[in-house]
Amino acid sequence: MRLALAGFLAFILAGIAVGQEQIPTTTATGAILRGLDTANGHLVDLDVPNGGMINFERLEITVQECRYPTENPASDAFVYLTIRDIREDAPRFEGWMIASSPAISALDHPRYDVWVLRCKMPEPEPETSEG
Repeated sequence: MRLALAGFLAFILAGIAVGQEQIPTTTATGAILRGLDTANGHLVDLDVPNGGMINFERLEITVQECRYPTENPASDAFVYLTIRDIREDAPRFEGWMIASSPAISALDHPRYDVWVLRCKMPEPEPETSEG
């Protein structure tokens, strides 16, 4: 099952869509994630830069990379995450998470849930007026 899932994610991330078209992706500056503590209902949005790590309750969340479709940035986000419970050595989750399909590749933790909302877009350059 994990091998099939890994193959499916690699297929998506390679930019191959229905038919023979390729969908180009762009790397964002980071990811916006949402964390939920199911025991107390605490919900928080997490802004994590590419290569950065953030703590949410007892979880250490590292974002390796966030990608989005170049032609339609708001349509989806693909984020490579490593999520570790600080009380354990092995990661609870490591791999690609897809914003539009969180159930395909989800964190398996008895208390916490983390999912991808979107990629963090670079700030637009301020316009300069000449004259």
